[in-house]
Amino acid sequence: MRCSASRYVAKICFALVTSIGTASLPVHAAKPQPGTHTGTQQGAQYRIDIPTNWNGDLVMLMHGYQPVGAHQRTPMRAAETTPVFLEKGYAVAQSQYASQGWAVGDAIVDNERLRQYFVHTFARPAHTYIYGFSLGGLEVAASIERHPHTYTGALIMCGLTVSTPRFLARGVLTPLVAFDALIPGVLPNLSAPDSPPFIPPNVFAKALQAHPKEAALLEKRLQETPQTLPTLSLYYMALRAFERRAGGMPVDNRQTVYHGFGDDAAFNHKVHRYAGSPAAMAYARRNVTLTGHIDIPLVMQWNAFDQTIPERFHHIYPDQVRAASNGQWLTVLAPTGHGHCNFTHAQIAAAFDTLVRKADPGDH
Repeated sequence: MRCSASRYVAKICFALVTSIGTASLPVHAAKPQPGTHTGTQQGAQYRIDIPTNWNGDLVMLMHGYQPVGAHQRTPMRAAETTPVFLEKGYAVAQSQYASQGWAVGDAIVDNERLRQYFVHTFARPAHTYIYGFSLGGLEVAASIERHPHTYTGALIMCGLTVSTPRFLARGVLTPLVAFDALIPGVLPNLSAPDSPPFIPPNVFAKALQAHPKEAALLEKRLQETPQTLPTLSLYYMALRAFERRAGGMPVDNRQTVYHGFGDDAAFNHKVHRYAGSPAAMAYARRNVTLTGHIDIPLVMQWNAFDQTIPERFHHIYPDQVRAASNGQWLTVLAPTGHGHCNFTHAQIAAAFDTLVRKADPGDH
């Protein structure tokens, strides 16, 4: 680790020496052999790529949401954005996680286990960065909050950086109960154990086409378009999967007063009310609630229009970071492009270059 160029790196060096101890640092006679290394750790597949021009730094990569039951290839395939970092000379380590769906808890633990495995098996990187996209953004934010002094910097692209209880209440349940109140008879009881795990997008699309007035209201309130509003199917699937993981309804909207769906009084009268399971709600808080307490540079960027993570969510974590008096660590890049995680490799590389300059300006 280069400990002379910046106060931030000096801080990290001091933390490593005092909290880990020099006796635990591995000794390596030479750089690790370049290539791809795969395997499994406690039920989680992993992949480590070391380029021939390895610069001594590491990027931990955290992927987005995978539906429960999605096919996983063995050995693990690299995420599409992996070459962005390999071409710059960075090693890349990524875990598949031990479970799918809302695997935030597993992701944080599995990622940290893999990072430690890299250190003890290959080498201690001079700098370690962490990068995540979509749901991986939430996992990155939680990781840097839970593991201070571990990373040099963090990059979140198109991230769902909203605490799980808040996202489930406002991002998932609100759209679903609003759809149900405005266009009844399509959705089943969201908390019933025998309700289906998935409803195809075309079911939502047909109902919305048959009710254009109500569809227009939903589109405006939820920051969607006629083409993207059927993503309600994704919210439904995510909620049902989370219920199975948490053992019950993780949201309680019995006292919620909704606004912006037309006649508020009439809407709140007919909206379906759900009683949350205390155990499931506690699980949601643990997996995970963000605080905004960070101690490293964080760069964030979203697409200008994202049908999966609309603009109404983009400000939430930056506001938390600033409220926690950590705004000096935060850089939010201007939004670009349309779609969910619709960035070019050049745009991701540019965002990462910004992070590296912020993290260690003395070396760049």
